[in-house]
Amino acid sequence: MSEQTSLADGFEANRSHLRAVAYRMLGSTSEADDAVQEAWFRLSRVDPNEIENLGGWLTTVVSRVCLDMLRSRTSRREESLDVHAPDRIASTPLGTDPEQEALMADAVGLALLVVLDSLEPAERVAFVLHDMFALPFDEIAQIVGRSSAATRQMASRARRRARQAARMSNDEFTLQHEVASAFLEAVRAGDVEGLIQLLDPDVVLRAGAVLSVSGEPRVVHGAASVASGAVRFTQHAAETYLTFVNGAVALTWMPQGEPRSIFTFHVNHGRMDNIEIIDDPKQLQQLEVIRLGR
Repeated sequence: MSEQTSLADGFEANRSHLRAVAYRMLGSTSEADDAVQEAWFRLSRVDPNEIENLGGWLTTVVSRVCLDMLRSRTSRREESLDVHAPDRIASTPLGTDPEQEALMADAVGLALLVVLDSLEPAERVAFVLHDMFALPFDEIAQIVGRSSAATRQMASRARRRARQAARMSNDEFTLQHEVASAFLEAVRAGDVEGLIQLLDPDVVLRAGAVLSVSGEPRVVHGAASVASGAVRFTQHAAETYLTFVNGAVALTWMPQGEPRSIFTFHVNHGRMDNIEIIDDPKQLQQLEVIRLGR
């Protein structure tokens, strides 16, 4: 058996593992397949005698390819001012095999994929390689170009966020994400009727006193009243974002990137029926607000 044939056989033996690593980093089977294919191209160009541990070499290469892809993705978002969560989370899965991608998403968790997408590329790679594939921090540090201590800190930060996401089922997350997205879109458009359709007729909204005109906590009853009040904040909607707070999707008003109020809700039969607006600065400081998208 030739050395190249042996490498090809070794690559095929590692393909499933490499694809799993790439998918958890990228959240898309089509991109994961591209990363694995790039690893094969790089493998075909090296001297087999230079590789001591093929599995480790391939994992390192795929991780670096994914890191480059994540950085490129982040750069494109910054240029386009895209602040939305990935389409693959809230709509039809991407890729040449949607059924397979959906199965992989089920295994990882949609909420976790979205929360990972909120991380910096190096943070995401560090978390995936250590917490999901048990790679030592010293090895991960060489991949992401940071010290071992810095890599450990990045993984720890990602782990805190991931714990929130792990508690949600895919169906629950998808429903919350869709309803919140539609609500924010309707507020931005000043669409009172659209808002009423997203609210339970007997919805109750409770709000704190900090941002209240009267300076007192308030309670609002009924879809029409809540919708009418919501459109008064249309001017703030451009700085309001889909977020993940305490294990649930929320809407957060974030002028200059600082959370000023958090709109939390419960969904019943596809409509919001219990809303709370948190605006107390001390309470806001105790909450970790994860912006979904950049």
